[in-house]
Amino acid sequence: MTTKSKADLALDLGRSMAELRNILRQHIQIKIREHGINITFEMLEVMSALWKKDGVNQQELADLTLRDKSSMTYLIDNLTKRNMVKRVEDGTDRRNKLIYATPEGLALKEQLMPWVAEVYERATQSISEVELQNSIGVLNTMIVSINN
Repeated sequence: MTTKSKADLALDLGRSMAELRNILRQHIQIKIREHGINITFEMLEVMSALWKKDGVNQQELADLTLRDKSSMTYLIDNLTKRNMVKRVEDGTDRRNKLIYATPEGLALKEQLMPWVAEVYERATQSISEVELQNSIGVLNTMIVSINN
């Protein structure tokens, strides 16, 4: 039996994380289509960030969703057209716009989050909370290590 190096195991972990993200995305997009909601998975990620922290600037929103600023502009423009977010001039810096969820965007949370939670519950049904917490710890340690 050959043992894998830590680098090989880390590569396998990265691939598994990418595969999991793709599968979760597919399942959530299916739920969105089934219910006829005019939003993409990427837009949902932006909305989810706003549901946690509303009234942030575009750069902070890009950081929260791990996107670059130009793709964030496109997503915010599309969410604005769908009346899910609005840009508001920052009172302390007029050059800066803060992004807020509209009432329609906030109402979307009540509709979508049960389906999203259902997908994640299904994905974690045979995993304990301790295992999940340990996994998060391992990934966060890897993130800190690579950023130092």
